[in-house]
Amino acid sequence: MPEKDPVDFHPPRQSSSAWGGWIVLAAAVLGAAWWFGWRPAHTPAPQPAAEASAPASTPDDGASAPMAQASEPDHPVDALAPADTALPALADSDAHVAQALRQLLGAQRVASFLQLDGFVRRTVATVDNLAQPYAPARLWPVQPAPDRFTVAGAADAPTQTIAPANAARYHAFVAFAEGVPLDAAVKLYARLYPLFQTAYEELGYPGRYFNNRLVAVLDHLLATPVPTGPVVVQLTQVKGDVPSTRPWVRYEYADPALQALSSGQKMLVRMGPDNARRLKAVMTELRRRVATGAVAKPKAD
Repeated sequence: MPEKDPVDFHPPRQSSSAWGGWIVLAAAVLGAAWWFGWRPAHTPAPQPAAEASAPASTPDDGASAPMAQASEPDHPVDALAPADTALPALADSDAHVAQALRQLLGAQRVASFLQLDGFVRRTVATVDNLAQPYAPARLWPVQPAPDRFTVAGAADAPTQTIAPANAARYHAFVAFAEGVPLDAAVKLYARLYPLFQTAYEELGYPGRYFNNRLVAVLDHLLATPVPTGPVVVQLTQVKGDVPSTRPWVRYEYADPALQALSSGQKMLVRMGPDNARRLKAVMTELRRRVATGAVAKPKAD
């Protein structure tokens, strides 16, 4: 990751410390989108790039973007624990963060699930994007899932349903998220917080407070609807002169209401209700700890 990455990490202009525990939690709960991405079973999985692209365009809901002007933090992190005063600069923090993650989780689990280069920047950008329509894959702080998204139904039918067996793809990652020790992780997040804040301001939000954004995105994800019955999907063909062969197709929801959800909410829907319920439980506990403001209230699933 270059020292400065102003192009890849900036939002579009049209929208006016043995530490690091919380980074793991952010990757496990909020960066899980890469694991929960749906690639057709016949389509090769793209590999996450070392550099990340700009956050997607801003949606209309309240969690979509921070307020345009600076203000006092609604959820001050210093209420959790003092920030560490000896942190490296963000541009030089990868080795420090990687060591902390390995100490917390073990080298094998870190290698299995996390993308360590530019991890803080990846996590901040992913959190920001999960309430938006698109979350570019190059930003994810987690490794790709080992299998492919699967559907049930005739291959030549106009629609299929998400296969019940598809939920099994996510069990390991959900268990990983559930295994993060929240109390210790949140305290460590507070000690590392200056890195997150710097990354957030670099993203294009000077004077804004990343922990406010985190709480807003958690609320947004916890409000994800739970479909009743099988979820119907359909293939979207690439239009134009490019041959419409299977390597260029992707699935989308047949229900316009589901297709209109944010990227993060779509991820929760397609992983299946049980996985979504378990991750929402982790997110609820995370929110209870990081929402430090006087007006903070628990959010129901």
